[in-house]
Amino acid sequence: MDRSTLINQIREKQTFLCVGLDTDPDLIPDFLNEFEDPVFEFNKRIIDATKNHCVSYKLNIAFYEAMGAEGWNTLKRTIDYIPENILTIADAKRGDIGNTANKYAQTFFKTYDFDATTVAPYMGKDSISPFLEHEGKWTIVLGLTSNPGSAHFQKKQLADGKFLFEEVIKQTAKWGSQSNLMFVVGATQTEELKTIREIIPNHFLLIPGVGAQGGSLDEVCRLALNKDVGILINSSRGIIYASKGLDFDKAAGDAAKSIQQSMKVYLD
Repeated sequence: MDRSTLINQIREKQTFLCVGLDTDPDLIPDFLNEFEDPVFEFNKRIIDATKNHCVSYKLNIAFYEAMGAEGWNTLKRTIDYIPENILTIADAKRGDIGNTANKYAQTFFKTYDFDATTVAPYMGKDSISPFLEHEGKWTIVLGLTSNPGSAHFQKKQLADGKFLFEEVIKQTAKWGSQSNLMFVVGATQTEELKTIREIIPNHFLLIPGVGAQGGSLDEVCRLALNKDVGILINSSRGIIYASKGLDFDKAAGDAAKSIQQSMKVYLD
């Protein structure tokens, strides 16, 4: 999905919600275990209930590869089921170089045909470039994450007074463009959002952490929205586990719609 299509979808659906399909087999309703592929059945019903209220789905690869070969099959079935007009993100956080990076890019952009994948920039340009070579795909770089451990490296101050995450974002942005690069920025890092927007005013930001993790939608929108909207806000647990009962899909749909209605205010 290219940039203009993504922006049009946001405007048409009046939402910049990304639903995280971080599906844990131990947390889905028990009755789904009667199905041949319980996780896919769960995902399918969540997608049916939420697809009108979001513009993206993000699948955390760890939840699928932990199930072995069965999990990779479930991942493929889920990707194939998602409507073509919705951006698909492989939350893989891969970060390697050379042939290994090429194979990771091939895995998520060709074998599984995701629109985007998350990558770790620690090894530098060599670990990012193989992903950027795929036309029509998005590479989403970890910019500033919301976990407490982000302070260990990402917020280390450099000799010029800037923080390491600022240098990472500034340099990485030069390797691609606003049409094939996004950056992950945690919603709880509101003090740094303004700085990040000054560095990359036009790039899309994938922002997890609103809701269950304590991030404020209002604060994020105030600091991060740009003329093209420019943000995707991810919500996982607050939507897909809104209910553990027979009505789990309806509850998920209601939760997604509630967020969409809140987002609509910022798009009017």
